[in-house]
Amino acid sequence: MVALYKKGIDVKEYRSLVFIILSIFAITLLGAYFSPTFQEQKTFLELFFLMGSLLFIFSVLVIFATIGFGSFALYGAVFLAAVMGMYGIEGALLVTGMTYFVWGSMFAMEVLLVYNGLKSAQEWFKQRYTFKSFKLEYKVFYPMLIVAYIFLEIIPSIFYRESFLKFSPSKVLKAMEKLLD
Repeated sequence: MVALYKKGIDVKEYRSLVFIILSIFAITLLGAYFSPTFQEQKTFLELFFLMGSLLFIFSVLVIFATIGFGSFALYGAVFLAAVMGMYGIEGALLVTGMTYFVWGSMFAMEVLLVYNGLKSAQEWFKQRYTFKSFKLEYKVFYPMLIVAYIFLEIIPSIFYRESFLKFSPSKVLKAMEKLLD
């Protein structure tokens, strides 16, 4: 909440929106609870899950658009809606998770290559990123950086009994700031 105030976002403005969304879900659940027949209960519960899935799709759209991927956000929302229509919420969660994993793995490998001084990786970042966009993706994919470091450095060094390279995320951020500004 404090971080939102520091960024200049008025939280009071969004309270009514959150209240309306929660009210809609509550009224739908109350309709399911007080329905006299099983068919009506089933219809209200289907409506509840449909609204939840639409809220999920919209949330993913907003997150990607906020990070700075406006064109991908629209494509991702349409694709996610299609997957959800065919396979349900489990399919949509699987697609979202796999997208994060694949995109994050590629980003993390490129960051590790830059950290180790590879010129082609530095050129790749110069062509595609500003420091602001890099920093946003860096924050989003930080867990993937650690996972990639473990799988690409630590585990092979244990098996081959070699010393592994130290990795410092703060040094990466400073190096990328110099590279991209």
